[in-house]
Amino acid sequence: MKSDKRFVKIYTQNSFASGFEIWVDRETGVNYLYRQTGYAGGMTVMLNSDGSPIITPAEELKFL
Repeated sequence: MKSDKRFVKIYTQNSFASGFEIWVDRETGVNYLYRQTGYAGGMTVMLNSDGSPIITPAEELKFL
């Protein structure tokens, strides 16, 4: 069953008190990197080598 959530976490890499996550906006396909360490964290758009946002293709979004 497909979720109604706009953002979905597709990757997690954690170690003690820190970690990385990749989130995808299911409406636009744009990928975001979330970094956490201790009580601080931040999120940014993931970019290709040409500076454009990494976008998950629409045909893959329907499976998220």
